[in-house]
Amino acid sequence: MLLGALIAASPWFPIQDSSGIAGHDTMVLNTVAVGLVVFGLSQLEYVALQRWQEVATILVGLWLIVSPLVLGYSGEGFLRIYHTSLGAVAVILGVLQLWQDWDMSDQDLLKHGQ
Repeated sequence: MLLGALIAASPWFPIQDSSGIAGHDTMVLNTVAVGLVVFGLSQLEYVALQRWQEVATILVGLWLIVSPLVLGYSGEGFLRIYHTSLGAVAVILGVLQLWQDWDMSDQDLLKHGQ
């Protein structure tokens, strides 16, 4: 959950002036959306754990890593570093969760949140 909040707040982290970035509104919208998705996926794991949630976390983390290149703000130093590192953390956490739950049956996964 904390990771999702950090991702959503990253456009407003200090040490950078993101107002001069080309496509600033698109970047902010993308980052807030990714942060909310990560936050929502972490909340879903409390209710009913499913393998697709970990896979979705990995995919969203990969998107956050490549989004500076795709959306055109890869030259913006700290923001690129923030998004690449936060995306890498999301991917690593998703892989670790998937590996941790690999041997669990679907019934065991459903009992996880209870």
